[in-house]
Amino acid sequence: MNAAIIFGLLLALMLTGMPISISLGLTVLTFLFTMTQVPIESVALKLFTGIEKFEIMAIPFFILAGNFLTHGGVARRMINFASAMVGHFYGGLGLAGVLACALFAAVSGSSPATVVAIGSILLPAMVRAGFPNRFGAGVITTSGALGILIPPSIVMVMYSVATNTSVGALFMAGVIPGLLLAFTLGMVTWYRAKKFDYPRMPKASWGERWVAFRKSVWGLMLIVIVMGGIYTGMFTPTEAAAMSAVYAFIVAVFVYKDMGLKQIPKVLLDSANMSAMLLYIITNAVLFSFLMTNENIPQLLAEWLLDKGLGPIAFLLAVNVLLLVAGNFMEPSSIVLIMAPILFPVAVKLGIDPVHFGILIVVNMEVGMCHPPVGLNLYVASGITKMGITELTIAVWPWLLSMLCFLGLVTYWPTLSLWLPRTLGML
Repeated sequence: MNAAIIFGLLLALMLTGMPISISLGLTVLTFLFTMTQVPIESVALKLFTGIEKFEIMAIPFFILAGNFLTHGGVARRMINFASAMVGHFYGGLGLAGVLACALFAAVSGSSPATVVAIGSILLPAMVRAGFPNRFGAGVITTSGALGILIPPSIVMVMYSVATNTSVGALFMAGVIPGLLLAFTLGMVTWYRAKKFDYPRMPKASWGERWVAFRKSVWGLMLIVIVMGGIYTGMFTPTEAAAMSAVYAFIVAVFVYKDMGLKQIPKVLLDSANMSAMLLYIITNAVLFSFLMTNENIPQLLAEWLLDKGLGPIAFLLAVNVLLLVAGNFMEPSSIVLIMAPILFPVAVKLGIDPVHFGILIVVNMEVGMCHPPVGLNLYVASGITKMGITELTIAVWPWLLSMLCFLGLVTYWPTLSLWLPRTLGML
C-alpha cells in the first residue's frame, strides 16, 4: 500500500511537468511528514551524507573533460582519423561517424556531448557529400549513445553510487559490449549505404592515415591514460576522471591551441551548471532510496517475486520492459537512481551478477536516449539537423532495431559483459 502511495504521488507530480529531481524530493517530504514517524533531522543528514561518496566526484570531472574536448578540436581530428581508416567503404562518412563516436565516447563519458561534438562537424559534411539528411541523423543519433556504454561513463558512475558496485569493474565490463555495439551500428550503416548506393570516399594511403593518426593521437591518448591507469591500479576511477579533466585542458589549450584562455571561464561555468543539475538529481534520488529502504519496499518486492516463482529469465525480461517504458518519460540519470536501488536487491537474490545487471541497465538507457518523447540524443540531433522529432524517429529506426536486438544479447549472455573484468581479476 505504501509503495502504491509513494509511486502514485511521484507519478502525479511528474505529470504536472515538474522536474524529476523536485518531484522526488517533494514525494519523500510529503510521505515522511504525513505517514511516518521518521525524524525530519534525518532528511537533512541524508541530504549531505548521500553525496559524500568518493565516486560521485568523478561526475563533474568527466563532464569538464568532455566539455574541454568538445570545444578543443579533438572531435574534428578524430573524425579525420576515422575517415582515413574507413571512408573508402560504402557509406564511408557514415562509418567514419560511428568510429568517431566510439572514439569520442571513450574520452567523454556522455552521449549528448558525443552527438554534439561529432554531429555538428560530420552531419553538414555528409549532406555536402550527397548523403540524405535522414541517413546522417540516424547514424549520429544512435552512435552517440555509445557515450554511456564505452567507458568512462557518467551513467555507470551513477549506477555504482546507487548500488555500491565497483566502478572499475563496470568500466571494464562496458568495453567489449561497447565495441560490439559500435560494430553492429557500423554494419547497419554499411548495409543501408550499399543498398541505396550512397557515396564512398577515395581510399586513403597509409601515409595519409599515419598523418591523421599523429594529429589525433593527443586525444586518443586520453583513452590509454584513463583505462590504463584504472587497470594497472595507478589510480581509482575518480582520480582517473580528475586526470582526464587536467589532460583535456592541456591538450585543448596548449597542444592543439583550438581554445583560448578567454573561453575557459565559459567552459567551467557550463560544466558547473551541468554538474549541479546532476548532483541535485542524485541528492533527491538518495532521499527517495532512503524512503524505499525505510519502508522495506525493495526487500518485500524481492520476496513477492520469488514467492511467485519468477526466475532470472522472466525477471530480466520484465526489467527490460520496465526500463524501456521508463525511457519514454524520464532521462537516464533519473531512471538509474530511482530504479536501480529497487531492482538491484531482487537481481542479487536471483543470482544475477551486479556488474552484468549494470551493463544491462546502461544498454537500456542507450535505447531510451534514441526514441521519443524524451530521448536526449533526439533533441540534440534535432537542434543540429533542424529536423523534427517525428522525422528523426523515422530516421533512426533501422539502427534502433539493431540496438534492441543487441539488448537481448547483453541480457541473456552475461559472459559478454563479465569476461574482461573476470580476466583482469576485478570480479
